[in-house]
Amino acid sequence: MTYPVDEEAVVALTRDLVRLRTVNEDGAREAPAADLVAATMRSFGWEPRITEVAPGRPNVVAVVEGGGGPGRTLAFEGHTDVVTEGDPDRWSVDPYGGEIRDGRLYGRGSADMKSGVAAMLHGVRALQLAGPFPGRVLVCALVDEEGLMLGAKHFAGTDLARSVDGAIICEPEEGEICTSAKGAVRIRVDLLGAMAHGAMPQHGRNPLPAAGRLLVALADLQDRLQKAHPAHEHLGEVYVTPTVSRAGSLDQINVIPARATVAVDVRTIPGVGHAELVARVRELAAEAGAPDGVTSELTVVDDRPCVEISEDHPLVTALAAAHEAVLGEPARYGGVPGATDGTILTRDAGIPTVVYGPGGKWIAHQADEFVEVDDIVRCAYVYAAAADRFLR
Repeated sequence: MTYPVDEEAVVALTRDLVRLRTVNEDGAREAPAADLVAATMRSFGWEPRITEVAPGRPNVVAVVEGGGGPGRTLAFEGHTDVVTEGDPDRWSVDPYGGEIRDGRLYGRGSADMKSGVAAMLHGVRALQLAGPFPGRVLVCALVDEEGLMLGAKHFAGTDLARSVDGAIICEPEEGEICTSAKGAVRIRVDLLGAMAHGAMPQHGRNPLPAAGRLLVALADLQDRLQKAHPAHEHLGEVYVTPTVSRAGSLDQINVIPARATVAVDVRTIPGVGHAELVARVRELAAEAGAPDGVTSELTVVDDRPCVEISEDHPLVTALAAAHEAVLGEPARYGGVPGATDGTILTRDAGIPTVVYGPGGKWIAHQADEFVEVDDIVRCAYVYAAAADRFLR
């Protein structure tokens, strides 16, 4: 079947989205991109459902009925927020210019993942124009993926989400069909001592030595986990990475602080139990503080499970067949090194998810982020073909 993808329009929509600074930080939010997505949906004759999950942060979801009788429900999902551009001097182009140079579209969010949002919109529109199909498609542009995934968590709690039989997450994966994604646990440990003068440390309880012992213990924990859980074919190793160590003030070097904080970003693979891991970190914190009478408090900031789908699942086989039909090459399989909104949709709504989209896997969040223009167009065709196969 031929799918009438509007190739110029899908590239133009990507550029227009990139030109909107929807950075996930205080101030700028996703509303401008959500408005553009909703307007594009209306131009297709769709009726977007807009839900503000936090001030200035609207989810946009359209339900596209196939008109070909009852059938499955497929969802395409993307997010409208991006990370900060960082130091603009590190960019050779305007981070929000949407410049096209030598077949590449540059800008923050070009790969991660405004091209994916544009491709899924135009891919589903092409499917619709190609003729009736059974079942229906949801097109979901959600907020806060780069933060705590508030958009995915809100959508996953709806009856609409619970009706979905499978979802394609349109993140940049460089042509790979990603059937697995690492789990993530973000942990904060507060080590509580007692303030004192630096000249009289015997009158205080210094949490900094405890923080040092904890950092050493976390490195040992990672080593033990890697030995107990061999590297996953697509996801690699378990990682226990300290990312924040904070205590005291450089303005008062003569003061022993009362508190030190260590934050840890843990990335897991199948077989690693999150509850057991958190309990072990709590034990290590207590052991680290004991010699100095320092107590500890542990907070799980976020907990995202590792997710995996079989390569034989109908969603994956439909996507693989579509990839081969459009690109003329066999499907390549891989894994997502981080979590995606699909992690939340699987965890909270039980939706089988697979990740596939335009852009390089490793270019996200870097200066001079880009996506190949041809890749945007190819993915729109693949999305249309994959939906057709899955729904029929």
